[in-house]
Amino acid sequence: MTSLKLVIDTNILISAALSSQGAPAKLVHSALARHRLVFSQATFDELRTRMYRPKFDRYISLEDRERLLRDFSACAIWVEPGEPEQYCRDRDDDPFIEAALKAQAHCLISGDKDLLEAPEVLGLRIVSVHQALDLLAND
Repeated sequence: MTSLKLVIDTNILISAALSSQGAPAKLVHSALARHRLVFSQATFDELRTRMYRPKFDRYISLEDRERLLRDFSACAIWVEPGEPEQYCRDRDDDPFIEAALKAQAHCLISGDKDLLEAPEVLGLRIVSVHQALDLLAND
């Protein structure tokens, strides 16, 4: 099986961190075991900022958050996209598309409606968690 480059949006990574059950956790486990996560500084900064929100304190310790961020960072492919372009209605989603395009990622995985409904950008596949699990099972 070929190791694929995957961009996974912040909400899916946080869902997986908060619960070891369910599709997001299964996806992230597969991505870490057999594939490569892709981050840009912008996408990683968003993850870091959201992971440290106080509302998650009752679900995951600060130590576990730090460990996850270190693990994600250490195993990731890092890219630095060029000048930002607008691909989505929500500009906050654009860094994820930019990172996926720069890395020539297999797909961008998101639960974000704006991203999932965005028109195809330069051949980039934008898929849901369940679609990604199906794709990864067949690759």
